[in-house]
Amino acid sequence: MMKKRDSFSAVAEKKRREPISNTNLLLTITIFTFVSMYSIAMAVWGGGFLNPQQFLDIFNNNAFLIVISCGLTIVMIAGGIDISVGGITALVTMACVVYLDDHSGSVLGSVGLALGIGLAFGLVQGTLISYLEIQPFIVSLAGMFFARGMTTIVSAAPRTAEQAAFVALKSYRIIIPGIGSYGKTGNFIPAKVELGVIIAITVVFVVLVILKWTRFGRNLYAVGGNNQSALMLGINVKRTKFYSYLLCGLLSGIGGYVYLLHTGAGNASNATAAEMQAIASSIIGGTLLTGGVGNVIGTLFGVLSLKTISNIVIASGLREPYWQSITIGLMLCFFILLQSVVLALREKGGYQLKLPVWMKPKQKNNDKE
Repeated sequence: MMKKRDSFSAVAEKKRREPISNTNLLLTITIFTFVSMYSIAMAVWGGGFLNPQQFLDIFNNNAFLIVISCGLTIVMIAGGIDISVGGITALVTMACVVYLDDHSGSVLGSVGLALGIGLAFGLVQGTLISYLEIQPFIVSLAGMFFARGMTTIVSAAPRTAEQAAFVALKSYRIIIPGIGSYGKTGNFIPAKVELGVIIAITVVFVVLVILKWTRFGRNLYAVGGNNQSALMLGINVKRTKFYSYLLCGLLSGIGGYVYLLHTGAGNASNATAAEMQAIASSIIGGTLLTGGVGNVIGTLFGVLSLKTISNIVIASGLREPYWQSITIGLMLCFFILLQSVVLALREKGGYQLKLPVWMKPKQKNNDKE
């Protein structure tokens, strides 16, 4: 009995001594940065930062960005990149508006159209990158130009969705019980979120499950960490990369529809520079451009951090757009430098990650020979 207890205590002691993984370390840094930044904003500027609705509006205004950033995170973990997500988002919004208004389409049909466009881009780009081994940047750059061009072909003029069922869906708000603020007349105004926020949070949860608890998710980390090692472990590298781009395309379609639910309009300039913001959010959230490290929860906090710093710049009186760009650029450089320094120090200190059990190759038993 004593031996059994000793073995349990030895296992527990070993777990306590194991260093935190690179993914979890970078996630912790991102969450700490966001909480510190928002706390300072509440203490220094107060005002809107103390209003729960303004905090929820970060989600309302950027639900689509959360969705497409999840797609970028999947691709970047596998060691790839996709800069077509903004163009796909714009194309989805315009195509769905034209379908709803000019062709008397249904809401369900417009959802299917959005998913179909996203999957088509993911299928083509995934095939070219994974099986024909064309550079991801070149393929996704072509995809971005193609999507932007197709958006203008579908309709050169901005369009607004006026279909009654869609307008009702767009206007729907979910009240958060017990959270809100008091107006000037003393009446309580409950905080509300749009339907797109629920979709975005659901996407984050689903992607988290895929990355953490499925074999495909573990394969993504293995492929992004080292292609050759993944091949030696019996992982189908090409198929894994293909599915990562297919998922990214699907999430771009969903993100486009969420964007439409927020704005209700199709425009060739929709989601301008959204791909850059999605990449920045993933990096700030702890996803490495080199692949193999990343967490979708970190990506969520990356989006929140990116938009919070923009709100802080505006609250400081610097309302010109270029100040926000400068601040975001500095923030991105800071996180890239921080990640490089932290990972370099961990590697120097001998904290390289060990292979999980599922990644270790099986050893043949030659005793019987």
